[in-house]
Amino acid sequence: MSPEYLSPGVYVEEVDRGTKPIEGAGTAMAAFVGFAEQGPVNQPTFIPNWTEFVSTFGGFIKGGFLASAIYGYFQNGGGRCYVARLPGGEEGAAEPKAAAALPSHAQPSLESLAITALEAGPAGAEISVEVVRPGGEDVPEDQFNLIVRRGATEEVFENLTFSKAKAARTVVDVVNKESKLIRVAETESTLSLTERAPNPGSYSLVVTEAKTTALAKISSSDIVGDAAERTGISGFEVAEEITMVCCPDLMALYQAGNLSMEGVKAVQLAMIAHCENLKDRFAILDCPPGLSPQQIKDWRMNEAGYDTKYGAVYYPWLQVGNPAGNGDSLLVPPCGYMAGIYARSDTERGVHKAPANEVVRGAIGVEKQITKSEQDILNPIGINCIRSFPGRGIRVWGARTLSSDASWRYINVRRLFNFVEKSIQQGTQWVVC
Repeated sequence: MSPEYLSPGVYVEEVDRGTKPIEGAGTAMAAFVGFAEQGPVNQPTFIPNWTEFVSTFGGFIKGGFLASAIYGYFQNGGGRCYVARLPGGEEGAAEPKAAAALPSHAQPSLESLAITALEAGPAGAEISVEVVRPGGEDVPEDQFNLIVRRGATEEVFENLTFSKAKAARTVVDVVNKESKLIRVAETESTLSLTERAPNPGSYSLVVTEAKTTALAKISSSDIVGDAAERTGISGFEVAEEITMVCCPDLMALYQAGNLSMEGVKAVQLAMIAHCENLKDRFAILDCPPGLSPQQIKDWRMNEAGYDTKYGAVYYPWLQVGNPAGNGDSLLVPPCGYMAGIYARSDTERGVHKAPANEVVRGAIGVEKQITKSEQDILNPIGINCIRSFPGRGIRVWGARTLSSDASWRYINVRRLFNFVEKSIQQGTQWVVC
């Protein structure tokens, strides 16, 4: 509405004209997919720092790389990220429990009953279980007594059987309901009830070695997820500020034998497609573990064969300190550490600067030492090497995409255009006609 000028005077009218300044979009927001010991499952969750990650998703788990990747991300300069937790991970976080397998009376080579201590750790190893045949002539042959001892504590369960009859004292039902020391589980068998009865004798519970992995056996489609359901990698479509995508536990699944190399390739192709479709983010891929320079060359050219300007791969894996603090180092995939270096380079120099010749903070070594002549073979085919230099530490020594197009050969070129295009989109006033 025009102002009214009712008396003489000087009036100032401010008119908004001309182009408006375009505010730069953020470039340092990573997204991670992996296993955690707690927290929301299949739900993209904003995490501003390491303390918040531990509070929401827990700490390091055996066999998983998500926590290590995010720790390396923040350590190397990352400021904020999104995390999508895959189903699984809880078992490996728990302390192992003492257990014993009771053999069948008829066939000692077959397991009849599995005994597990209720309390985790060494306390369970103090428990012993004795199997005794009940006395008397009229006692059915399939019945047995179970005596559980730990120190001065003793539990006696009489006339147990594997029978599911209404009046029967079924071993699983009775012991699991009444015992304060153990839990039992029967093993599937084709033997008769009498033959399945455990062999009389005394058995001590033993703390077994912790599982080599806490990862659930899931398919590649579970990792890829669904955008509508906000699951997996596809679920990150809802977070427009994401600029980097990492899946550190993809190689953990492959290493544990829970996912084939074809499954790995399917997930990495989905990461690339996710970035290419949205055109505002970049995929940081990990190479398989334990490969020599010649083997990684063959994997890149003959097995993976990726050709994209929206992704990069790094080799080899990094050697980092063990979070358990027992002095042993661990080998972890580099994607989380590289994402942190991207963020650090963007903050200190700008997205136009290649994220190379940068020190990898937190790395105490590399899985494979690479020579210059070996890098001369790997660098032209888009494998970014991480090398150790005397007196200069461990550095990222490459910044190439996986594209065969020379115009998009370098990571900083692609990410700079991502930045410009996203900034224009956010700053443009759209007119709907």
